[in-house]
Amino acid sequence: MAEEQQLSFEEAYRELEATVHKLEEGSLTLEESLALYERGMRLARRCQAALDAAEMQVEQMADGG
Repeated sequence: MAEEQQLSFEEAYRELEATVHKLEEGSLTLEESLALYERGMRLARRCQAALDAAEMQVEQMADGG
């Protein structure tokens, strides 16, 4: 299991925000930027998966099951 998958939604989201901020600063080398971008994409996927799971739970509760 990837490290990102072990993070809670809140942890992943905070780290994603920090990652975006670092990338926006523009002070990283190309290699650092690419590595950080890849990490950010994994964090974004983790966040989206958590949101999708929560949405499914809400839909199931709304449907009575």
